[in-house]
Amino acid sequence: MLQSFAGGRLLAERYGTGAPALLALHGWARSRVDFAPLLAGLDLPALALDLPGFGLSPAPDSAFGVEEYATVVVDDVLDACAPGVVVIGHSFGGRVAVRVAARAPGRIGGLVLTGAPLYRAPGAPRRPQLGYRVVRGLARAHLVPAGVLEAARQRYGSADYRRAEGVVREILVRVLAEDDAAAIAAVRCPVELVWGSEDQAAPLVVARRAAQGFAHAHLEVLPGVDHFVPTRAPEALADALRRLRVVPA
Repeated sequence: MLQSFAGGRLLAERYGTGAPALLALHGWARSRVDFAPLLAGLDLPALALDLPGFGLSPAPDSAFGVEEYATVVVDDVLDACAPGVVVIGHSFGGRVAVRVAARAPGRIGGLVLTGAPLYRAPGAPRRPQLGYRVVRGLARAHLVPAGVLEAARQRYGSADYRRAEGVVREILVRVLAEDDAAAIAAVRCPVELVWGSEDQAAPLVVARRAAQGFAHAHLEVLPGVDHFVPTRAPEALADALRRLRVVPA
C-alpha cells in the first residue's frame, strides 16, 4: 500500500500494520521496489521510501545534499515510525541513513547498511578528467556553446551522471563531493554492515574502514554477491535484522 508524506512530496510503500519498525532507503537512481523481496517476506510493519527525485517522489526544487535528504526523513517520516526504528540503507540510501542516525540518535534503534559509499575508495579519481576540465573552462568563458559542454559531460561523466538530468544531476555532483566522516563518528546505535564481496560501486575496503569508523559495528561479507544486495541476497539483510533482534531468530 502506498502512503504519502510531506504533503504528497514523498511516497512510500507500507508493509504490515501499525507503526513501522523498519524504514528502508534505496540507492541512487533506484526506488523502494528494491526492498520488496525483503520486506514482503517479513511479518513486520515497515516503510520503503522513494527518496526525493526517485521512484514516485518528485525531485526537490533545489540541489539537495545528503544532509538535506536526512532532514526530509527526520522531519517528515520519523514521526510515523515506531520508537527505535531500524533504518536499512542501500548505497546512497546508506549515506542518508547514517545522517539520520546522527541527527536523531534517540529515535533510531539500529542501522543495516549495504553497498554504501561512506568513504572514497582507494584509487577513485578526485577530479574530473582533464579533457572535461578544459571544455568546462572554455564554457565558463563563453568560448564554446552549451551543446559542446553537454557532449563533454556525456563523454567523460559516469553512467549515473549521464543519466541524470536537471536538479538531479546537480544533486549528484553535490553529494559526490560531500564527506560522511563526521556523521559516522556521531552514530551510537548498533550498525550491521552487509556487503557483497564483489561490490564494485562500494568495494569491500570501504566496508572494512566503516566497520572501524562506527562505534558499534559488525561486518558480514557475502561471497560472490555484487552491489545489489537488497535484490540479490535479501535473506542476508533479514539475518542482520535478526542480529539486531528486530526479527525473531
